[in-house]
Amino acid sequence: MKRIITTDDAPKAIGPYSQAVESGNMLFISGQVPIHPATGKLVEGGIAEQTAQVLDNVGAILKAAGYAYTDVVKSTCFLTDMKHFAEMNAVYARYYPSEAPARAAFAVKDLPAGALVEIETVAAR
Repeated sequence: MKRIITTDDAPKAIGPYSQAVESGNMLFISGQVPIHPATGKLVEGGIAEQTAQVLDNVGAILKAAGYAYTDVVKSTCFLTDMKHFAEMNAVYARYYPSEAPARAAFAVKDLPAGALVEIETVAAR
């Protein structure tokens, strides 16, 4: 059985997908880009500001589903340029200060809305 998760505290889906889907004891969060949920616009600033907004969006979805950052078991990070990796990683570390989830990071050609970073997340409890 699956449960669709939605919250106004994260950006609305801009296509035929859900913000997140819970199945059993697992939560699958769609890739989040640095869109501020109140404005619907890309946040100003560089990779640090964008990464923080992405992870705030992830946090809002986790909370809406009854999960926390400590429940995250896997993240996949997409960057438009790997030169941003170290700065993205520094911000990411603030959200996962201990027992960090498994993770992969990839460089991609482009991301929606001109974003520099997108992160998809899997949580379990």
